[in-house]
Order: sequence, then structure tokens, then C-alpha cells
Amino acid sequence: ETHGITFRIQINVKELLDTDVLLKLLFHLPVNYPSTLPDISVNSDQLTRAQCMDVKDKLLEQAKKHLSEPMVHDLILWIQQHLKYVIKQSATVCNEKTTLSKGTSTEDGIWMLLLHLDHMRAKAKYVKTVEKWASDLRLTGRLMFMGKIILILLQGDRSNIKEYLVLQKTSKVDVDSSGKKCKEKMISVLCETKVQSQHKRFQTFEVKEYSTLDELQKEFETAGLTTLFSEFVPPLLK
Repeated sequence: ETHGITFRIQINVKELLDTDVLLKLLFHLPVNYPSTLPDISVNSDQLTRAQCMDVKDKLLEQAKKHLSEPMVHDLILWIQQHLKYVIKQSATVCNEKTTLSKGTSTEDGIWMLLLHLDHMRAKAKYVKTVEKWASDLRLTGRLMFMGKIILILLQGDRSNIKEYLVLQKTSKVDVDSSGKKCKEKMISVLCETKVQSQHKRFQTFEVKEYSTLDELQKEFETAGLTTLFSEFVPPLLK
């Protein structure tokens, strides 16, 4: 295994008003875990996206205290005991809080990710899923189709970019040749880098189709990403 392991855990937690909150936790343990922190994704139908992000941030804070020792069990016990306090704290924080108020975001700034997909068999469902993830994680950019080339270009907080990657690699987003749901195995991370001053920020996430390579190139050039295009896209045509 060169990618480590990923597993999902669902737990019911009593919240402030004694209502049950079903937390869906996704842990991706890298090969050198526990010397390296796991990637964590948090989802819950009873919590807002912002609250889920706060829960994730608190879990990562706790994880740092357990570095170099097995921690998943401890993290689950901790969140079962502290969820109501995390949510209460989250509710008291001003809604106008910007991403800059999060230490990690301040350090990491805005990042950019360029992915290449080999194919989409269930295209409509796949596109809808990518659009939802981008929206949930406040990521902007493009899902681009040109001939057989499929590219996903994302911009946003580095932690959200990383969470997108976990979802992309671990969720059943497509179907195989027999029509069964399957995970994305044919994906390449072409580039993951910090957004520079010469790069234009995308304001929205859009799905676009291009009839020629020139059209696709212009999309990159308009965003100040000429170098990114010339380095990674032409080789895909070979």
C-alpha cells in the first residue's frame, strides 16, 4: 500500500438539547501514520458546513497532541465528549468570521489544484457530485472538457483543497464497465501550489466544454496560468 488506508466511522452523539447528532467521520491514514497526521473529513446532516469544519479543526488540534502514537480511537472518544462544546463555541463566533481568522488559512493562503481524470462513464452524476463538493468546500474554478481531456482546476483554502482530494479519492463517484458504482482510480494530481499574485482568482465554479485546444488554452491564459497550461496540458495529448 503506497497510499495508506481510509475508513469511515459513524457515531451518534448527544448534542445540547439532547438530540442525536449523527457524525460521519472519514479518516485517511497515510503510510507513515502515526508519525504523520491523518486527513480527516467531517459530515453531518444535523450540522451546518461551518460547524463540520469547526469539528474537523478541533479534531486536528487534538491529533497534534497524539502525534507518533495511535490516535483515532482517542479522537472519537474526545469528540463524543466535547461535540456540544465545539458546536456551542461555533455558534457564538460571529457569522462574519473570515477565513483569515483561522490560523491555518492565514499560514497557507489560497491554494490551487489541477487534476486530470481519465474518463467519466456516469458523466451527469459525476459532474453534479463535483459541483456539490466545490460548493460545500467553498472552492472556485473549472471542470473542463476538451475532447477526451477532463481537467478539474480548483482554488480555495488549502485545508478545503485537501478535503476535496480525500472525497475525490474515497467516494463512489462513477460506475465501472458493468454499471456498478466505483471509486475514482484513474486520477492524476498534475499540480498543487499556492496561488501567486499574477494568478487571477476564479469567482465561481463552472463546468465548461471546449471544442479546440486553443479555446482551452485561452481559459488558462485569461486566469494568468499560461505556464501551468504549457507544462501540464500538451503532454496529455500524446
